[in-house]
Amino acid sequence: MSAATGESCLAANEWICGEYVRSRAEELADATVEHVLITVTAVAIAALASFPLALAARRWQVAAGGILSLTTVLYTVPTLAMYALLLPVFGISVSVVVCGLVLYSLTILVRNTLTGLQSVPEEAREAARGLGYGRGRMLFAVELPLALPALMAGLRIATVSAISLATVGAIVGHGGLGNLIYSGMHSYFKAQVLTASVLCVALAVLADVTLLGVQRLITPWTRAGGGKRRGPVTRDAVLDAPGTV
Repeated sequence: MSAATGESCLAANEWICGEYVRSRAEELADATVEHVLITVTAVAIAALASFPLALAARRWQVAAGGILSLTTVLYTVPTLAMYALLLPVFGISVSVVVCGLVLYSLTILVRNTLTGLQSVPEEAREAARGLGYGRGRMLFAVELPLALPALMAGLRIATVSAISLATVGAIVGHGGLGNLIYSGMHSYFKAQVLTASVLCVALAVLADVTLLGVQRLITPWTRAGGGKRRGPVTRDAVLDAPGTV
């Protein structure tokens, strides 16, 4: 209730309004779920697509320049322009938003995946070859586990970025919490704008903290010594690498 007039915070159009949260709980939940689904789908597709691109860039120097340049150019395209360019292909649908976020995420994920793979010590590869590891087995049993910190860092950045950019999807009616933010700004509905914005920020923080926790869980060896490998990389170190069978 407003202290001055006794009217409800909704009627007074206040920024902080518990009545709005209670009365629109279902609407807020639906928007949040849509926002999460769009983000997870886009980042998952981008992660799957970035892996072979990063492998190609590492193996063929000629391809590396083209792949990195293309993903960089895509990242420089303004969000509204990107969605407009995708409209003739997908129409007004959620696919426009997902595809746009995938293209933006590729820049971050391809570069971080490539950096992680290139940072694997050559001694580890030589030790793996000495143990009879083929290219595929060495990639999944030695290189990827050692590259995980860089990969997870890229995944965290891409996820937080996607949560932010997904709000622009409101222009095609599929922006999750962005729908509430944009409609609230149009009608100057203060409580709706602030609540949806806070939820969007909370999603980004929660996603980052969760992924950081997953990273620390699956890379326990990085916690000792500030994430740096101590001592020489030996055949025994390769055998002890996470994922090595």
